[in-house]
Amino acid sequence: MTRPKHPNPISAATTKRMNATSGRNNPRERAVRSALHRRGLRFRLHRRLLANSRRTVDIVFPRARVAVFLDGCFWHGCPLHGTWPKNNAEWWREKIEANIARDRDTDRRLQELGWTVVRVWEHETIEAAIDNIEHTLRIVEPKIKNAPL
Repeated sequence: MTRPKHPNPISAATTKRMNATSGRNNPRERAVRSALHRRGLRFRLHRRLLANSRRTVDIVFPRARVAVFLDGCFWHGCPLHGTWPKNNAEWWREKIEANIARDRDTDRRLQELGWTVVRVWEHETIEAAIDNIEHTLRIVEPKIKNAPL
C-alpha cells in the first residue's frame, strides 16, 4: 500500500510548526558547529558522499573520513524520546520507519566506502556530542593528536 504524499493536516498550528522545522543550519546545528570550531576542529558542511544519492552529511571531516549526522528524536525515531503521533498515525509511522531505514542504509553505504559514521541525537548535550565527535576523530586519526583536524 502506498501512503499519500502528505496526510491531511490536523490543524493550521501543527502545519506551521512542522514547516518551520529546519533540516539544516538550525540553532542546534549551528551550536554544534560553533563548539567544534572553538575546539579547533575544521570541517565541511552538507556534503554528498554517496554516488547517485541526494543524501547529505551534516558535518564532514574529509581527511579523517568521519561523517556526522545530527538527528532529531522525532524525525529519526529515537529509541529513548521518539514519539508516534496519534493523528495520521499510520502515515507518520511509515514515514519515520522509512527515515530509520534510510539512516541505516546510509550508515552501511558510508562504512563500505571507509567512512566512520557518528550519529548525534537531539537530546544529547552539545558538550557530550562534541566530546563524542572529538573522541572518534582521535581514534580514527591518532597521529593527529593535538593538531587541528
